Amino acid sequence: MRRSKRFCLCAALAVVAWSAHAQEELPGGGRGGRGGRGGTREFLGLGPPPDAAAAARGEKLYAPNCAFCHGEKARGAEGPNLIRSVVVLDDEKGERIGATIRKGRPEQGMPAFPNFTDAELNDLAQFLHLQVELVANRGLYKRLNVVTGDRAAGEAYFNGAGGCKSCHSPTGDLAHIGSRYPPDQLQSRFIWPGGGRGGGRTQKVTVTPANGPAVTGTLRRIDDFDVSIYDAAGNYRSWPRQEVKVDIEDRLAGHRQLLDKYTDRDMHDLTAYLVTLK
Repeated sequence: MRRSKRFCLCAALAVVAWSAHAQEELPGGGRGGRGGRGGTREFLGLGPPPDAAAAARGEKLYAPNCAFCHGEKARGAEGPNLIRSVVVLDDEKGERIGATIRKGRPEQGMPAFPNFTDAELNDLAQFLHLQVELVANRGLYKRLNVVTGDRAAGEAYFNGAGGCKSCHSPTGDLAHIGSRYPPDQLQSRFIWPGGGRGGGRTQKVTVTPANGPAVTGTLRRIDDFDVSIYDAAGNYRSWPRQEVKVDIEDRLAGHRQLLDKYTDRDMHDLTAYLVTLK
C-alpha cells in the first residue's frame, strides 16, 4: 500500500523549494524532478499516476453532478474542498470514494448517487486523485501559453500609448530580453516589476538633515530606525531616521500608473512584442 496522500501533501510543502530547483524541462514540454518525471513522484510517495483517460471521463461526470457543490476542480464551493478530504486522501483504488458517492452523506447535505456504475465511480475517483496530484506535485505543472497577442500592436503600444520608450529601449536595456526570460516571467516582470520590492537593487535617494545640506546617493538600507546610503563620491553615510527627511526615487512609478490603464489586450500585445526581442 502506498503512503497516505495526506503525508504526500505535507511532503509537498516541505519539498517545494527542492522541486523548483530540481525541475528540468522534459521532451514534450513536461517537467519533472531530478532524474525525470518520476523523480518528484517517488520523493513524495505518490505511487502510480492516475489513469489520464479515466480522469478525463470522470471530469465529465463530476462537472454536472458535483461541481456545483465542491467547485470546478474539487477545491470547494458551497461544499467542502475534496483535495483535503480524508476520504479522498486515504482512497487507494476508488473503494472509499465510490462507496461515499453511492451512499451519500444525507446528514451532511450530500445526496446519494446510487445509479453510478462501478466503472463511472472509478472514473470519478481517478479525476479526484488527479486533482490531489496537481496540488501535491509541482512537477506536473505546465505553464500556460501567454503569447496570444499581436506583435505589431504591442510594438505600437510600446512606442505610443504605453509610454514605454520614454524609459526603455529595445536595443538598450531591453536588448535580448526575450531570450533571458520565458514568456510568463517576462509578462510578470513588466506588469509588476520587482515583485513589489521597489525600484531594483540601486535606488537614488536624497537625505536632508534638520541642520545641514541635502545628500544624494544610492540607498544602502532603510528601516524604522536608520537610513544609510553611498553618496556620490562612494562614501558610506548613515543617519538616525527620525532626524532626517528621506526622499527615495520611485523608478516604478510609471509601471504603477499603467496598472490602472492596462487592458488584457494591451498586456498580451506587449508580451507578444517583447518576446521577439532576442
